[in-house]
Amino acid sequence: MVGAGSALYITCGLGPGPRDGWMTALHKRTGVRVGRVRLAIELAVLTLGWFLGGTVGLGTALFALFIGHSVAISFGVVSRLTTR
Repeated sequence: MVGAGSALYITCGLGPGPRDGWMTALHKRTGVRVGRVRLAIELAVLTLGWFLGGTVGLGTALFALFIGHSVAISFGVVSRLTTR
């Protein structure tokens, strides 16, 4: 649901949030796939949060691992829907 929502509001031109803006900017500048860029961002944030004393649960780790691919897949779906 988060991946689909992110793809919808980014492609509608409503402006990305901080992580989504960073993700799209890094994708455009480096050419690295959106899913991999978002994975790197989420893993960096997860690691930083853990070093600062936060807890890392199973749900947090799974979200960090899979949100990038979810956003990338959702971008593909949205782009196919808008080109028709």
